[in-house]
Amino acid sequence: MQNMTLGHATPQGRLSPGYRAPSRIGGTLALLVASGLMSPGLAPAQQPPAKPAATAGAPAPIRYQPDRFAGRAGAYYRLIWGVDALSVKSVESGEMIRFSYRVLDPRKAKAMNDKQLEPSLIDPRAGVKLVVPSMEKIGQLRQSADPEEGKAYWMAFSNKGRLVKRGDRVDVVIGQFRADGLVVD
Repeated sequence: MQNMTLGHATPQGRLSPGYRAPSRIGGTLALLVASGLMSPGLAPAQQPPAKPAATAGAPAPIRYQPDRFAGRAGAYYRLIWGVDALSVKSVESGEMIRFSYRVLDPRKAKAMNDKQLEPSLIDPRAGVKLVVPSMEKIGQLRQSADPEEGKAYWMAFSNKGRLVKRGDRVDVVIGQFRADGLVVD
């Protein structure tokens, strides 16, 4: 491929004997000046320091945190079941699904910690019903002590085969308690 520039080529398409290719440094400086990153009158060592994108006094950006429940759903779980902060999360590389909640009223939430009730997690998209596994020496992977106000409780569902995935909407059923449409994080 021939390197041709205007004003330096002969009519035959050859470069004139006095032509010198621009150096890499000169080309880079020309590119910086053209792009506005450098002032044309200052050498690179004389350039003013770049300003940081965010100043130290600027407030941190606000991240959008979606409300997990609409007003009525959140009020329902608080008033009827005495719990809030319901969440479903994929853990252990997707092999387990953890359901957690915070107790506001221990008397109302007592049914959720009842050992006699078999909790299940239903994913209509995948068409599966997950259960809490019971280990030989540990027992069920759930907390079953009497609930206390302000404490968070959890239970883990076995997700063998990783059928339930992040982003799925699932239902958690524990006896009469039912939480529909929880999104797996």
